[in-house]
Amino acid sequence: MRNWFRKEFGKRVGKGVGTSATPSIRRLGPQGGKACASIHAQSFPHPWSTEEFESLLAARDVIAHAAMRPASLRHWAGGPVGFVLSRQAADEAEILTLAVAPGARRRGIGAALLANHLPALAAAGVRCLFLEVEADNKAAIKLYQSFGFRQVGERKAYYRAADGGRATALVLRRDLA
Repeated sequence: MRNWFRKEFGKRVGKGVGTSATPSIRRLGPQGGKACASIHAQSFPHPWSTEEFESLLAARDVIAHAAMRPASLRHWAGGPVGFVLSRQAADEAEILTLAVAPGARRRGIGAALLANHLPALAAAGVRCLFLEVEADNKAAIKLYQSFGFRQVGERKAYYRAADGGRATALVLRRDLA
């Protein structure tokens, strides 16, 4: 899988990938629901519950990966420091969520997750991948663009904001085949 990624993206991966800071990326099952819910709660104003994650992670159409604590994060108590979940429908998929724990951000973990997740989706027969991202989330948009995602739409008032207002979502697409 990594060879496909390196050929496709070359040096576009963020700092930390390919160094001692590189996390171990593993497939994620229902047992990861609690850890995902914890990271999600630290990352989004309206987090999903442990039960919601366990249900998603048990679904046959969901492909999920977790980034396990890299050696450079010795202070971390072990377990996942980030994750990505996608739902597949025929030859299309949608990234439902991607989150990295606050103490592990800006270390290339999001890029490492995508670097492993995209080839796994392609191997599962996904030809076209979509996601929504909050229009104000510049770091996430930059990450997705570095992986070849392009904006194909916009959804006004799609997200509930932390302040009770509504936020716009950008719809991004990436062809895998």
